[in-house]
Amino acid sequence: RGKCEAARRQYEQLAGKLSKRRAMAAKNLGADVSRVMQQLALAGGVFEVALVPHEDGTIHGLEVVDFRIAGAGNGPARPLAKVASGGELSRISLAIQVVTSQAASVPTLIFDEVDVGIGGGVAEVVGRLLRELGRERQVLCVTHLPQVAARADWQWQVSKGVENGVLKSQVATLDAEARVEELARMLGGVEITAITRQHAREMLNPG
Repeated sequence: RGKCEAARRQYEQLAGKLSKRRAMAAKNLGADVSRVMQQLALAGGVFEVALVPHEDGTIHGLEVVDFRIAGAGNGPARPLAKVASGGELSRISLAIQVVTSQAASVPTLIFDEVDVGIGGGVAEVVGRLLRELGRERQVLCVTHLPQVAARADWQWQVSKGVENGVLKSQVATLDAEARVEELARMLGGVEITAITRQHAREMLNPG
């Protein structure tokens, strides 16, 4: 029994130190992620890292870490998974990865629907942030926006078709000219003109 009590005291001492460091890190992370979110069509959104006390403690400390989000209406912060849509989750995830990029050790990041509900200047910001992350690790992104696709080092085209009555998906690697054609298609739709091709080239080589 004496050993158990000694171990408990040691646990509480170490867990207490961890809690103090967590509180400081949670405040800084929340502020930094909220700042990046403002650039990603999530204006007014506030990211919060909540430290929820655990009655008996766990092997991870005296609290459970919970990511929460508050909308522009200044309502109470709610669990991220319950209030954010797929596109919002991708963009918030992007914001978290940007802020923690130096500390993260994940070799590959995959983003899907990161461009839902955005366009124009916001899309350019998303493309720039993804490219910055790509300098540190491998980043894969499914996108329908030329502003995002143009910032990639490599681009693939995914298409579906019916062959012998069977629906098949195909992935094609795009070379330099094929990228121009694909970006022009993304910009202009069915009819591709010399102007859209020129615009696509400028997006790939902004100078």
